[in-house]
Amino acid sequence: MRILIAGICGFAGASLARTFHSAIEGSRIFGVDNLLRPGAERNRGDLRALGIEVLHGDTRMPSDLETLPGADWVIDAAANPSVLAGVDGRSSSRQLIEHNLHGTLNLLEYCKRHKAGFILLSSSRVYSIPALASLPLRTEGRRFILDSSQPPMPGATAEGIAETFPVTAPVSLYGSTKLASEAVALEYGYAFDFPVWIDRCGVLAGAGQFGTAEQGIFSYWMHAHSARRPLRYIGFGGLGLQVRDAFHPEDLAQLLLLQMRDTGPKGERIFNAGGGASNAMSLAELTAICDRKFGAHAPQPDSSVRPFDLPWVVMDSARAQQRLGWIRRRTLVSILDEIAEHARSHPEWLDVCEGKRS
Repeated sequence: MRILIAGICGFAGASLARTFHSAIEGSRIFGVDNLLRPGAERNRGDLRALGIEVLHGDTRMPSDLETLPGADWVIDAAANPSVLAGVDGRSSSRQLIEHNLHGTLNLLEYCKRHKAGFILLSSSRVYSIPALASLPLRTEGRRFILDSSQPPMPGATAEGIAETFPVTAPVSLYGSTKLASEAVALEYGYAFDFPVWIDRCGVLAGAGQFGTAEQGIFSYWMHAHSARRPLRYIGFGGLGLQVRDAFHPEDLAQLLLLQMRDTGPKGERIFNAGGGASNAMSLAELTAICDRKFGAHAPQPDSSVRPFDLPWVVMDSARAQQRLGWIRRRTLVSILDEIAEHARSHPEWLDVCEGKRS
């Protein structure tokens, strides 16, 4: 099997490449990356040492894809992954669209030429911000939970957000690029007869992630705590009650392998992928774990209200389990242990993530 990974030097892309390389006998794993992200060069060297081909290219440039060899599958892991992209002053709205939508379009044209299957790594951020913000919540211990005494919202249960949850605007500029990419990808698959899968990913987490305060929050929080960087509980009373779930890229790789090997009837093509309720945790609970591992370091409360912050986002992946038999193997405890060990071994990691060290 020949697999092309766009964004191969990012955390998700590199993790998938390593897993596919070891799991698929006789496979050819190769990929392109524009190497703009701090830390990408490290992953390029590690992947090449395994015999994985890494080519310097930008999915925004059709000419960079024209000379690539043919593949059986394309994994689109190339994107500006921050919900603040396009409005944070560090990237323009046009750049965001070019990275996340135009890049996907160029990869779909590649799939059309080579009759390759296509898997888009989409995002939980396609779900409606007002709908998520209006979920009925109550406080239990050091976290928010859904309030079962209130009328339920369609597509949301204690197990998380399902694929049927509203995707009406606003979803952020970033979320809109992923939602548009989903629609275009499905139409290309129908029009040109190649398989397409859409995976709406929650928070990925693991050792070696280029975590920042905007994304990769579990990795960032643990590294920042270990390094005694300032931490803040922003919004929602400044108590750190906001909840996210996390899952490991090894589990994501297993989902993609199931999709690439699926020969059943088409049916649903859009799936949530996340850690679910069993792998969910609040910032306050994460801080307590960090305190035990690294010593006490208290975040400061911050009452700021930011438009894209949400109090509770947990991904319900029941559809992937029922349709494809996907089972997550990695617990959140094991993921956090892995990140903590990485933080101890790499005290310079946040400087690498910020481009201050190579």
